[in-house]
Amino acid sequence: MTRILITGATGLIGRHAVAALVAQGLDVHAVARTKPDTSPPGVTWQVCDLLKAGEVERLTAKVKASHLLHLAWVTEHGHFWNAEENRDWQAVSQRLIEAFQNDGGARVVVAGSCAEYDWTDLADGLCREKQTPLKPHTLYGQSKVDTFKWLEDFAAQVKLSYAWGRVFMLFGMGENHKRLVSSIAAALAQGREAQCTSGVQVRDFMDARDVGWAFAALLMSGVEGAVNVASGEPHTIAEVANALGAISGRPDLVRLGALPDRPDDPLALVADVTRLREEVGYVSTVDFQEGLNQAYEQIRREAQR
Repeated sequence: MTRILITGATGLIGRHAVAALVAQGLDVHAVARTKPDTSPPGVTWQVCDLLKAGEVERLTAKVKASHLLHLAWVTEHGHFWNAEENRDWQAVSQRLIEAFQNDGGARVVVAGSCAEYDWTDLADGLCREKQTPLKPHTLYGQSKVDTFKWLEDFAAQVKLSYAWGRVFMLFGMGENHKRLVSSIAAALAQGREAQCTSGVQVRDFMDARDVGWAFAALLMSGVEGAVNVASGEPHTIAEVANALGAISGRPDLVRLGALPDRPDDPLALVADVTRLREEVGYVSTVDFQEGLNQAYEQIRREAQR
């Protein structure tokens, strides 16, 4: 029997991964600190604080899942980059995977990040799983790299099937209003100036629905190792800001260059998605412009309440 255990199930990625896995008729056990008010039918909720001593072992012994999708981590915007909690999540992730394997688990997929790559060594701006050096510039990125390397070794020792999905610039309905797309959209919806950097930076944006569905596809595939979870399409930040300005009808409020560019910000950060497309078999389905339209519309409705 295929039984799925998914952490971070109420998060921006997790909610879509849960829906995708339930739609496949799988036995999905979703982990959250509190049970949400609404969820897709067919989900079994496991209320659990993974950081609490003994909870990881209790959880895996109770569920006895065959597949683990581990998305939970510290994600508070503006805080997580160098938060000490990153080391806590590194430790609990290792305990979770060990306990999962000890209780009969066969395959694990963990959410990584483009922050693991060396942003200063991108000749053409493309991050390639097997070529681009791993040299993070934040504690968040370093903790992810250390967990990835530990998982590589552990999986080889115990013959555990594993994959590691490196997420790039996700956005979408329900995201924190401090994140790039939603912060611009919120300002425009409220009739405020949307202050941005120069906007020349090129990024790889992917709708959160696509990210969640891609993780579900990766989990149920047999693909091993690191896989970039991204669209593979380059867009400048200026392009995103101007698109939101046009959607809102207030392009006059977009202020490119109002904020200074960060000196350590890479000019281009885009994924090579060959593995995701050709090996996992997943291609983005949410149109970029439509994703921006829907994200803005949700924020506009919230601003009118």
